[in-house]
Amino acid sequence: MSSAAAGPLGEGNTECDLPLLLECVQGNHGAWRSLHFHYYPVTIAFLRKLGVRELDLEDASQEVFLQVHRYLSRFRGDAELKTWLYRLCITQARILRRRRRVSDALHSLFSVSTDSMNLSSPGFCEESARRRVQAALDSLSEAERIVVVLYDMEGLTGKQVAEISGCKEGTLWRRLHYGRKKFVRALEASAPMEGLT
Repeated sequence: MSSAAAGPLGEGNTECDLPLLLECVQGNHGAWRSLHFHYYPVTIAFLRKLGVRELDLEDASQEVFLQVHRYLSRFRGDAELKTWLYRLCITQARILRRRRRVSDALHSLFSVSTDSMNLSSPGFCEESARRRVQAALDSLSEAERIVVVLYDMEGLTGKQVAEISGCKEGTLWRRLHYGRKKFVRALEASAPMEGLT
């Protein structure tokens, strides 16, 4: 079957997604709500793992879904919708990281930070663990972070991760190997600084 005959939504989508996607392309508002309801948690979780700050998650997710709305009719369907969403999330996280670097640099130049932590607050251990994991993920290169998050945290196959990250499978396994090592080293290095949490 040629790609022209297959239309914008080809054979790469799961059978359960295809009717929903076709309804969305035809402008069915209920289908869009259903698509958003189904993929919103996936998008939020992945953006969070990519390092998007909590206060930016809603806006980042909204931007991803705006891109889906804008380009779904051109979506070829060579890959699953979830794979495409992951790519959109990676792009959005990259944009936000660039903005955050500029914002953080300006903030450090023009203000004095007075971070204080209430050690008796509920959830301190959970918050401490979340910060340690986030700091360990931040220590990875973008390429390493993407493969570690997709493979180890999202549970995708090597082939899917290679497709999403745009690299060969051999490159994926190398990035995953070194990314995991750096991640573990960063976690271990942060343990003594956190104290007994």
